[in-house]
Amino acid sequence: MDSDSSWRNRLESLDDNSKDLLLGAFLSRRFATLPLWLSHPAYVTAFYGLLLSLVLIFPSLYGYGDSWLFQWIYETMLIFLVCLILGFLSLIIVSISKRYPVKPPRLILYPMPFIGIALHSLNVGDLFDISNTIVWFFLLSPGPIYVHLSWAPRWRLLNQFERGENPILDSDLVQEKTYDEEPSNEWDEQLMEVVDEFSESE
Repeated sequence: MDSDSSWRNRLESLDDNSKDLLLGAFLSRRFATLPLWLSHPAYVTAFYGLLLSLVLIFPSLYGYGDSWLFQWIYETMLIFLVCLILGFLSLIIVSISKRYPVKPPRLILYPMPFIGIALHSLNVGDLFDISNTIVWFFLLSPGPIYVHLSWAPRWRLLNQFERGENPILDSDLVQEKTYDEEPSNEWDEQLMEVVDEFSESE
């Protein structure tokens, strides 16, 4: 706990651009309030998978009849495992490439789970025959893409900073703020509330 407080105190002494690089904006800052072991990229993607699984209860209940619970548990385990693996892969790739965080395409990512859930509901209700590949692409992609582009590289920098290193080596990058994220909007507020509840439950 003392170690956690120590590096967070050092973080406050940085200039605004450096803090923006390490913390990002809004959603990333919420994850940054968690201990680094808990905000590991694999855990963040798994958390996304858990939220997605909870939403899929209703389509499963409607579409799978008496076997809905078994089918939902199966899908939940699959989603959780895939998201966990993708989170680990993102961190491995970022650790090798040493890439800085970049702005995720929010206008594309945010609607994708809702589109995926709608398509999944149509599938399980036998209203349309939509390719499962398309459905699961829309459902699974947003969380891992956000983690790969923004959180995994940011977590790597925070982890270095916690060890007493200075990960902010490219001053030009900091000045240009190419890593910065977009301003807050309604989507951010809703996501922040979910992350806050998750944080408070720990």
